[in-house]
Amino acid sequence: MSNFIDAVRSRKVSDLNADILEGHLSSALCHISNISYRLGQKASPDEIRNALQGNSHALDTFERFGKHLEKNEVNISQDLATMGPWLTINPETETFVGEGEGEYGLSRWANQLLTREYREPFVVPEKV
Repeated sequence: MSNFIDAVRSRKVSDLNADILEGHLSSALCHISNISYRLGQKASPDEIRNALQGNSHALDTFERFGKHLEKNEVNISQDLATMGPWLTINPETETFVGEGEGEYGLSRWANQLLTREYREPFVVPEKV
């Protein structure tokens, strides 16, 4: 963050450690996962494994997550984890897509969490 602020102050793109788009995409991934979490529900480890069937990377990540928590004396069978819905995002508009029931029914709620009402003087203009 300090590198970004230093580059803004110097007005030199060359002062950035990485392209600004990389920073935007990295922070967007955190925001997207937080939105899924906020729309999620508590679930047992078996329910989560069941939901992740067919996605070996996600299942492997969940198993490593469980082992990490176990080493830190957290029992996710007792203290249930939150499982967020699978959300699909349109990379051009950076909004969630899909309507109707099932995995796409939450896109309307997810899109509402992409922004908020800002207070003066921190209002983000409609067109930048």
